[in-house]
Amino acid sequence: MTMRIFVTGATGFVGSATVRELLKAGHQVTGLVRSDANAEALAAMGAAVVRGSLEDLEALRRGAEAADGVIHTAFIHDFSNFAHSCAVDQRAIATIGEVLAGSNRPFAVTSGTPAVAGRTATESDISEPPNPVSALRAPAEELTLALAARGVRSSIVRLPRSVHGASERGWRGGFTEVLVGIARKMGVSAYVGDGTQRWPAVHRLDTARLFRLAVEKAPAGSRLHAVGDEGVAMRDLATAIGRRLGLPVAAKTGDEVAAHFGFLAAVGAIDQPASSARTHELLGWQPRELGLLADFDANYG
Repeated sequence: MTMRIFVTGATGFVGSATVRELLKAGHQVTGLVRSDANAEALAAMGAAVVRGSLEDLEALRRGAEAADGVIHTAFIHDFSNFAHSCAVDQRAIATIGEVLAGSNRPFAVTSGTPAVAGRTATESDISEPPNPVSALRAPAEELTLALAARGVRSSIVRLPRSVHGASERGWRGGFTEVLVGIARKMGVSAYVGDGTQRWPAVHRLDTARLFRLAVEKAPAGSRLHAVGDEGVAMRDLATAIGRRLGLPVAAKTGDEVAAHFGFLAAVGAIDQPASSARTHELLGWQPRELGLLADFDANYG
């Protein structure tokens, strides 16, 4: 069935791939964009445009009111004021949720895979302390899932620390991209401690397919994991970056960790593998694209 779908973050790394996936499947798409350039790019894809930002609540209402479903991929990626970014995100979710309440329309919201001590996280888990990033994102998940009791077919699509793949702006890779930037700046590709801590990862095209499946058929209150690689060891990732950039690879411990990694130090120290087995069973979603290390080796630069 063809749907009219409103997408926030429609020209972003994940959002633009999702728009193309939806259009390819025959859906009609309207996207939220802030600039003339992004409006032109979205129109060139074949989608309609709503001008506004995540803080423009009236624009969010207009987009949601005219849609059969909503995919929320936008987020203000300002880690210097992450609490503010999360507060803006929660207001946006609440605003869209009010429009959709009582309609049984789908609402797929982006979140992050959790970290659970001593094992691989599943869709039923929430992050345990002391994970500062997930702790600030958790209220958005609770808000989204609570909409299921208000007549919204809401779902959470959790993304790993590294969503990777080629784009119009070259290869990108989430926190992997941040590690590349740190390695260039510091002249060494580093990992924390023994480097055995693992990060999940997924290709952006696999993520786009999961967002489409979420609005098409995910049950209300679903938690979904867009995970291709359950866990890539930080040492292996640092080695791949060092090889590609021609830089030495080294371990960082103690006070060196914060000095080298900055805001990423706390995240880099946590072992946080995640599974998507339940998502496979629920929606029939399977990752098809290259894994993180193979994609980086083949397509970075």
